[in-house]
Amino acid sequence: MALLRCDLNLSQFHYHLPESSIAQEPLADRAGARMLVLDRAAGRWEDRMFRDFPRFPRAGDGLVLNDSKVFPSRLFGHRVGFSGEVEVLLVSSRSEDAKTWTALVHPGRKIRTRERLVFDGAEAEVLGRGQWGERTLRFHLAGDRSGDFYEWLQKSGHVPLPPYIKRTDTSQDRERYQTVFARETGSVAAPTAGLHFTPEILDACRGAGADIAYVTLHVGLGTFQPVRGESLHAERFHVSDENSAKIRAARRVICAGTTSVRAVESLYLGRSGETDLFIRPGFEFQRVNAMLTNFHLPESSLLMLVCAFAGREFTLAAYEHAVKAGYRFYSYGDCMLIV
Repeated sequence: MALLRCDLNLSQFHYHLPESSIAQEPLADRAGARMLVLDRAAGRWEDRMFRDFPRFPRAGDGLVLNDSKVFPSRLFGHRVGFSGEVEVLLVSSRSEDAKTWTALVHPGRKIRTRERLVFDGAEAEVLGRGQWGERTLRFHLAGDRSGDFYEWLQKSGHVPLPPYIKRTDTSQDRERYQTVFARETGSVAAPTAGLHFTPEILDACRGAGADIAYVTLHVGLGTFQPVRGESLHAERFHVSDENSAKIRAARRVICAGTTSVRAVESLYLGRSGETDLFIRPGFEFQRVNAMLTNFHLPESSLLMLVCAFAGREFTLAAYEHAVKAGYRFYSYGDCMLIV
């Protein structure tokens, strides 16, 4: 069995983080982040820079990147017949024309089925409510905007910065909250470990002999929802035959990001199309040998995944060191390499 059932005690995955440690802006240099390197076998860590990353892949290794592309999925509008702003975060498309969506809404309790929400150039009808408070919305574009929904989003949507970034999105975020290798549109949050890579860093990894393989996992509710029960919200993922062959042939698999880890492990567990795989302590990794990841929120499924890979006590001790050493946390923050 790859996953052991257990009763989760969320307090075991808690750590204290001063608000001042949460990165609010990207660094001027994508590759300028610090990198805490954890050696699982030796049980020690060292402070490095991300620019050192290409020193770690070796000939025959496979570097796995998630090529999902973030789209401007945050919308601001109002309810028909009411004053006050409504915020909508589109999570996953539910129709071929991409106009029916599962979405999170705020203020959530007030918005009921059959209500209409109005945005700049579009209107949405609330068709239903999900188990965790999400809504199903059907969009209608106004006038000559009745064509491509993603084209309208590019004009009217906002970059879905996470709530711990206490500012509005800017034009800079359109570029920086996106990896340089993003190709497949569908994520509502960036695969943040990938944000550090530049074309030069990728070339250096190839020069070291590593083969680069791409997976696509569209980040949705499964990645950032609060932990509830035994599984996560399903997220769409795909691995082409060519990339699957690269992963299977690699001497060692190095995944950039928890989403890449979940895609690879889901592939090896025979899953396809969607995955709700919840990796936590007790999980037996099938293929991933090393992992690059940013620092994650306390009590989150992402932190549990890292603890499953590196060990809970070792991981939390490293996090404590990172806090004391002034590392920058979360999406625009520094990173950790676990070997």
